[in-house]
Amino acid sequence: MKKFLLTAVAFSFAIFSFAQDEQPQGWSHKGNIGLNFGQSSYTNWAAGGQNSVNGQAIFNYEIHYLKGKFKWDNTLNTSLGYSYYSFKKKPIKTDDKIEFTSLAGIKATEHLNYSAELAFRSQFAKGYNYELDSTNYISKFLAPAYITLGLGIEWVPNPHFSLYFSPITGRVTIVNDERLAEEGAFGVNTLDANDTTHHAINKVRYEFGARAVAKFQYPLAKNIDFSSKLELFSNYLNHPERIDVDWQNMLVLKVNDWLNANLATHLIYDYDIPFHNEAGDLIKGSKVQFKEVLAIGFMINLK
Repeated sequence: MKKFLLTAVAFSFAIFSFAQDEQPQGWSHKGNIGLNFGQSSYTNWAAGGQNSVNGQAIFNYEIHYLKGKFKWDNTLNTSLGYSYYSFKKKPIKTDDKIEFTSLAGIKATEHLNYSAELAFRSQFAKGYNYELDSTNYISKFLAPAYITLGLGIEWVPNPHFSLYFSPITGRVTIVNDERLAEEGAFGVNTLDANDTTHHAINKVRYEFGARAVAKFQYPLAKNIDFSSKLELFSNYLNHPERIDVDWQNMLVLKVNDWLNANLATHLIYDYDIPFHNEAGDLIKGSKVQFKEVLAIGFMINLK
């Protein structure tokens, strides 16, 4: 994990040397909406196979404001995808994301801003561990949800790269479900052992620490766009040496103005998220979580 962090940070600092462009004054906005599909069908196929239909909806939007030394950036990224192996059975969720970030800053120097950031992350629908149990959900809307508020500085050497660092960051983890909270899902505490009368369940976990966010976006070649976002968080109040990692990457290959193929990866490491082995015993430490989604579909730019 330490080698990964060093590699990721070194990569983030190495990819910012591009020409400087000016952001327009006043309001500006951009976004896209897309629908991706995948399908497979088998008839008398001797090698075997499973018919399936895959769908994924995507909506991303950005609103920016710049006036003099003041800037305000708002970003919303959402996606929801399912696979249908039989329309008589419950579909399997393949992708689900709600991410909103609002960053306000005042210019200190040409490339440095004093900034305040509010971030929210959750999901739309219930999620299941389909290999073990497809009836009892393990996540849903606001279970979990992460709210982060911090004060810090933002370094923006060019339009393609930015680095935000906040030594004063509060993070709240919400598990708005009694059963999941009781199980201690996503790091919230389980039943209060000292409260044998009311058996209070803690659905919220508070953290205070430092946060760093590196963002990179650049056209690697004609009709090929790459973006990356790396988030690091250290909790001052509990084992600050345990760094939480959230790293997302997106590669988009444009066929034309509305058809594209994209490859998305998402890596998470959070020591406070518990995992269990097949016997149901709690595993010491945590695991690296990794998700990859490859899709082909329609994408319309919104201006």
